[in-house]
Parts: sequence; C-alpha cells; structure tokens
Amino acid sequence: MSNVLLSSAVTIRHSLIQQVQSIPEELFDIIPEPFTNSIRWNIGHIILSHNYFLSLGQPNISSLPENYTQLFKPGSKPSDWTEVPPTKDELVNYLSNQLSNLSEIASSTFTKHLDTPVEIGPLKLNTFDEVFNFSTIHETSHLTTISCLLKVLQYQKSK
Repeated sequence: MSNVLLSSAVTIRHSLIQQVQSIPEELFDIIPEPFTNSIRWNIGHIILSHNYFLSLGQPNISSLPENYTQLFKPGSKPSDWTEVPPTKDELVNYLSNQLSNLSEIASSTFTKHLDTPVEIGPLKLNTFDEVFNFSTIHETSHLTTISCLLKVLQYQKSK
C-alpha cells in the first residue's frame, strides 16, 4: 500500500510543479472574484501543509523559513500579508526539494501510529499512511484550485 500512496504523491507533485512552472509570475498574486486566495498563496499553503504532515512521520524533515507559517497557514490570506512573499523560483525550489524527499520515506514509516491523532473536521488520522494520504488529497485539491484560478485569469485577460 505504501508504494501506491508514494506513487500517487509523486505523480501529483510532478503535475503541480509542471503547472506552477507554466504560469507567468505576474498572475501569481491576482485574486479574481469569488476567490479569497491567490495562486502564490495556494502553492505556499501546499508547501507548508506538506511539511507539517510529513513531519509527523519523518522527524528529520527540512524546515521552511519562519514566515511561511504566517503567510500560508489555514485561514491566512494575501490581503493580510505585511511582508514580501516568496518568489515563484523559491516556491518551485521547495516543491522540488519536497518531491526529492519523498523517496527517502522508508516503507515501514507508513505503518507508524502517531503519538497524537490528527483531527481535521470529522476525520481522525491515527497512522502516518492516513496522514500521508490526506496530504496528497489536500495537495490535489489545491492543485485544482490553482487550475481554476488560472482558467478564470486567462478568461478575464481574453475579454
């Protein structure tokens, strides 16, 4: 099962990196109605969330800059930012590094029980494989949002 989870996560991350690299950076900060966050925020949120979820089973996960939590945590939004967010290149670099780190997860890690279950809404995640699977689904959801944002922005630009 861990191979399937890992393979899915790698496929999604490759798709995300390819999508992000194809988007001109001048579109990263435009927030069309009815959205509340930008392409840049969604990318940063994926990076932050991935790091958090994987840290539950991988204690040696690389750290992110301190300001990522404030910029990209759930409930945050670009209109609240008081500092310059990371560039497209920096974001792509973190996405790529996280992709490389996926290959370092030992298959035995997937069966580990968490010290404290993670509760997300009605979900209660007890093992690393459950957290890892949720992280991949979460990333897919935000990849879809990025695609939707891009379509709306391209539509608006063509009018």
